[in-house]
Amino acid sequence: MVEHTDDGRYIVVDGRRWRATDPDIPTERRDELQKILMAWRRAVRTARGTDDEARVRAGVQAAKVALGERGTPWWEQSDDERRARWEADVPQP
Repeated sequence: MVEHTDDGRYIVVDGRRWRATDPDIPTERRDELQKILMAWRRAVRTARGTDDEARVRAGVQAAKVALGERGTPWWEQSDDERRARWEADVPQP
């Protein structure tokens, strides 16, 4: 079980806070975005030190923004802004 802060905005891993995934993302879409993120993270391992590394890291960034873990904090966005963020096309590796 992942520990969350009292306000639910962050998870705590080894004493360090990380922004939590937007809890309003529909389960099916969240699962899809997490699979895309994991695929990009796997691609980072093989792209390290190559000309493709920047593109691959941009893919990780795009997936994390869609999940609400980076970019404008999800709790500062309107419902429409949040929906647009997670419904946006996210490139796949």
